[in-house]
Amino acid sequence: MPEVILPGASGRIEGRYSPGKRPNAPIALILHPHPKAAGHMNNPVTVTLYQLFQKRGFATLRYNSRGVGKSQGEFDSGIGELADAATALDWLQSNNPGASQTWVAGYQFGAYIGMQLLMRRPETDGFISVSPPSNMYDFSFLAPCPASGLFLHGANDTVVPPVEVERVVNKLRTQKGIIIDYELEEGASHFWQDHIGAVEARVGAYLDKRLAEKPA
Repeated sequence: MPEVILPGASGRIEGRYSPGKRPNAPIALILHPHPKAAGHMNNPVTVTLYQLFQKRGFATLRYNSRGVGKSQGEFDSGIGELADAATALDWLQSNNPGASQTWVAGYQFGAYIGMQLLMRRPETDGFISVSPPSNMYDFSFLAPCPASGLFLHGANDTVVPPVEVERVVNKLRTQKGIIIDYELEEGASHFWQDHIGAVEARVGAYLDKRLAEKPA
């Protein structure tokens, strides 16, 4: 899990990178929670997502967005953070030009940034969005959504009530050509305390299903 430093629009971007297990390995970019709420790339949910892709042979990158850890710059209300995500995906693609698939996964604010990135990168094959803050940000930009993916949410989430995520999911499910999975974990809160194992189990099962349908 070597440390990497990427050149970003606001200076260096600090990341952790795990190379793929073969030259044409699929790639995955992992995005962390809100920087103003102590979000960083070593958040337990973020690390779990990283390890799930890593264990399946993906070339996997997680990083600190601007102003977090060793990454330079200041919080930019999502605009600069989206630019950082695009820079990170560019780096990941340039280091894996033969990648068989491209995935984006994010938790909380990272899910919001990840879904925006998805809209700008039609080559994306799949996404994972854990606890997307759909009551705090407008997700109407997902029209149309270019890839199938998984929304995972906690049934006891009081920060983002499940009904808010279900509204987005139901809208996306009317779109032809993609399949949106939505899973609700009983007892889990927005922060997944004591439920990290559920993130591992549910996201892992979803990835295995998708990879069985279309091997990477």
